[in-house]
Amino acid sequence: KKQGYPPCVPVMPMHVAISLYVLGLQVRPKLPPQMGMTSAGSVSFSKFHGLGNDFVLLDCREQQEPCLTPAQAAAMCDRNFGVGADGVIFVLPPDLPEAESRMRIYNSDGSEPEMCGNGIRCMARFLNVLGAEAPNGVYTISTLAGLIRPQMLPDGGVCVDMGPPILEGAKVPTTLPCNALGQVIRAPLEAAGTQWHVTCVSMGNPHAVIFVDDLDQIDLTVVGPLLECHAVFPAKTNVEFVQVLSRTHLKMKVWERGAGPTLACGTGACALAVAAVLEGRADRVCTVTLPGGDLQIEWRDDEDAHVFMTGPAVSSFAGQYIVPD
Repeated sequence: KKQGYPPCVPVMPMHVAISLYVLGLQVRPKLPPQMGMTSAGSVSFSKFHGLGNDFVLLDCREQQEPCLTPAQAAAMCDRNFGVGADGVIFVLPPDLPEAESRMRIYNSDGSEPEMCGNGIRCMARFLNVLGAEAPNGVYTISTLAGLIRPQMLPDGGVCVDMGPPILEGAKVPTTLPCNALGQVIRAPLEAAGTQWHVTCVSMGNPHAVIFVDDLDQIDLTVVGPLLECHAVFPAKTNVEFVQVLSRTHLKMKVWERGAGPTLACGTGACALAVAAVLEGRADRVCTVTLPGGDLQIEWRDDEDAHVFMTGPAVSSFAGQYIVPD
């Protein structure tokens, strides 16, 4: 079936329609159904953010693979020549019987992470907007990091069961020295002329967590890429710098693998909360303050030891993107 606008329907230029909508005038562009790439080389999208960590979301539930290449996704993320985002999330049909849908995501540099904590909240909100059924308010989403289950909350927030953290150094993965339990806790690592003490945690994607006395003294643009690409991290790594405000309140800055500095990182917030417990710095329930706002993190002290993340997912605007040749 040919996709596109019905004949004789005037269409407002997209940059005008989006600008008016953002200004609060509620003028929405007319969009074809969310069906991935159209015959005219354009794609319908929705824009969401979790504490300023922003994503373009594409409804690809009638396709088996992402409708854009990594290079096309990177171009779409460009904040001057594209829509602008930290990543593009593709909502795909499930590949497991337990799941209702599947997540694939390309970062703003075209790389593909295993999953994204803020992104999974945004995807759950997007599915809710699309009218997808959620048994008991819970979506089961297949990701490259396994099954993730976000729950829609009455106040508009989303609580995500992120599963248990991976603490075995070789599985993070990292080649930093491990303790007797195979964990990497406060391992020394030199970068940018400083020796850091790194605790490594995977939430399905790798994180290097470093506690500091003063976040304002950290120049992410210098040390972030050096740690991300350090040889001890064979799959590269996300990097979190953390200042402890109290045993129930942590403050962080993040350098995301494949995206650089962002306003929020959901898996990073989970990883640093786990690292804070491992280092004896915090309780298992805490608030994590990111540049874009707060997340509530709980690492449960039970047999399953799952980490739960609660935070917002907000719709920004929708539009039609012409994919460059």
